[in-house]
Amino acid sequence: MTVVVTGAAGMIGANLLRGLNAMGIDQIIAVDDLTLGAKHRNLRDARIADYFDRGEFYRRFARGDFGPIDAVLHQGACSDTMEHNGQLMMEQNYRCTKDLLDTCQARGTRLIYASSAAVYGSSTVFRETPEHERPLNVYGYSKLLTDQVVRRLLPAASAQVVGLRYFNVYGPHEQHKGRMASVAFHHSAQFKSDGCVRLFAAYAGYRPGEQVRDFIHVDDVVAVNLWFLAHGGANGVFNVGTGRAQPFNDVAHAVVNAWRVRAGEAPLPLEHMVAQRLVEYIEFPQALVGKYQSYTQADLSALRAAGCDHRFMDVASGVKRYVDWLAEQPPD
Repeated sequence: MTVVVTGAAGMIGANLLRGLNAMGIDQIIAVDDLTLGAKHRNLRDARIADYFDRGEFYRRFARGDFGPIDAVLHQGACSDTMEHNGQLMMEQNYRCTKDLLDTCQARGTRLIYASSAAVYGSSTVFRETPEHERPLNVYGYSKLLTDQVVRRLLPAASAQVVGLRYFNVYGPHEQHKGRMASVAFHHSAQFKSDGCVRLFAAYAGYRPGEQVRDFIHVDDVVAVNLWFLAHGGANGVFNVGTGRAQPFNDVAHAVVNAWRVRAGEAPLPLEHMVAQRLVEYIEFPQALVGKYQSYTQADLSALRAAGCDHRFMDVASGVKRYVDWLAEQPPD
């Protein structure tokens, strides 16, 4: 099997490479933009057949230069939800994916691509139907437009097409993402450098740290991608979350206790962490007012109906796994 992974040096792409390798698949064409050279670290221990810059790959794939490709796992995108350049966002997230979709259909290549829970925006129901899709920014719209095109195509699709709406992903190989890295990553860095974790105070009727999200470990995201790769008859747009909303307090609590246990210290309940100022609350930023999802929780009905019965980690177990990985990384 020959597989292309775009965004291969990003967090999800890098973990997909390793997931494919664990299945015995190493005929992989990795595609990315290494203008940020430090991202090469995410590729170093993965087995791949070739690497191409994103611009070169898309041109040559459209010409048919690579011969038969079984599947493209398309993770490449601009994932900065605060990016205001709509032209850039639509080019990188929508047009690039649409052109890739057209080429895959023309060549009989299966396409599994990254969508996002950002398509739901201000909705309080997270089900893959149009009445619940209300993006708050151009990032969310760029993902939604792709999903809309795919829905129109599906009845006449010549090869598998799957869109995966990722919720709040955290886990290994995200160190290059800066402010767009996960809450778990930033909490861990704060605790290691400052001895405390900072959360937003009360906002939109939620108590301090009690805003809730569907946090999903990247290993679970990989597992769902690989399930669809193994089930070529499944098509559509699907949520990829745990189906379990948990407060930011749970993430902070799990991070602090994971590091405490590694240091030989006893775990603490959250209220003791707050009393000892291991967890602190800061004023909600004005820049995010009206642009922030205080609640997300994936409806997994469509995923389960497709036959995917993968069981997802909760925050406590997923964050512990991630902190253990972070602790084992050598300094670069």
